[in-house]
Amino acid sequence: MPPPPHRVAEVFRSGWRAYCGSHAVPTRLALVARHVLTCRTAALGGHLHRCDTCGAEVPLYNSCRDRHCPTCQTLRKQRWLEQRRAEVLPVPYFHVVFTLPHALNPLIAANRTRLLGELFGSVNWVLQRFAADPQWKLSGQIGFIAVLHTWTQRLTAHYHLHCLVAGGSWNDAEHVWRSSHTRYLFGKDALATCFRARFIHRLESLRQRGKLRFDDEPAAWDALIRQLRQSQWVVYPKATARNPEQALDYLGRYTHRVAISDHRILNVQNGEVTFAWRDRSDDNRSKTLAIPIVDFIGRFLLHVLPCGFQKVRAYGWLAPRNKQTALAAIRASLGASAPSTTPDRETPVERILRLTGVDVTVCPHCKQGHLDYIAQLPPARAGPS
Repeated sequence: MPPPPHRVAEVFRSGWRAYCGSHAVPTRLALVARHVLTCRTAALGGHLHRCDTCGAEVPLYNSCRDRHCPTCQTLRKQRWLEQRRAEVLPVPYFHVVFTLPHALNPLIAANRTRLLGELFGSVNWVLQRFAADPQWKLSGQIGFIAVLHTWTQRLTAHYHLHCLVAGGSWNDAEHVWRSSHTRYLFGKDALATCFRARFIHRLESLRQRGKLRFDDEPAAWDALIRQLRQSQWVVYPKATARNPEQALDYLGRYTHRVAISDHRILNVQNGEVTFAWRDRSDDNRSKTLAIPIVDFIGRFLLHVLPCGFQKVRAYGWLAPRNKQTALAAIRASLGASAPSTTPDRETPVERILRLTGVDVTVCPHCKQGHLDYIAQLPPARAGPS
């Protein structure tokens, strides 16, 4: 049988008190934990429904809507994808991953908002520089969406950006669209070298201006920079499916993903969590890992983003200030029309039915009748601890 839903919440219920007893928990992390613990429970209130056939009363509780909660992402992802489909062009697309070396992990932990922002800025600088360079035969501006991930399959720190890049550039001055090769965008090694140089340059600039928290001796900073310069940075570009809709669906796997989804948690017992993971160094084989519940919670919270930090960003002619005008001009240049989109007035129930074929209004007891709304349920007050 498949594991029951809300397994991440189950882990937090089992170990949150112990975690708080052994760790100083910042307000931001405590808020995310509370959201995960109360998602779709009486604590958040909801609505009471009654079956029109068997008369059973069914409470449906509200979701927390936290972007770190694995049970709240499906509909948000679908809404986001449907909005992005209006921006798809009939051109090749490329998936490019930029990864920061693990030697930077401690520095990022101490400067999280600033350095994760620098990651986005450096990637945009590199891609736009390559697009403008005549040797790559584009000589214009590219448009792309970048999505931040901070984890490995084992929930350790691994900072990288997934980018969906349209295969071509727009030269607004000349009003010309130049298409890239269908299977090739930019050189992998050249991208990695430029990415390394740019990010190190930004680190040194921040350090000189006193914008970085780094409490070690100056020799330690010099050693870190030397290590970064000598290490091989990883940039992995590849062509996506030829169908641009499939390319967007591919990126959709990453946009609203959290550190771990419920279905990967296999067991919670005896103070341990067992979860599935894929070992990319071993032919992507599926394996299992069992760790103490308190350690699991710590790893999960490691990937909570700063409040207000945007993990999905658009650049170039896809940036919000540019895209309406630029997309119309690019489509005119390509002789293409805008793709059809789903009306925004679709309700969540209608969207779930269209996407999955499941009618969530069917009574879970008799499987025959439908649920009718009868009352609002206020949030339940917590009892004495």
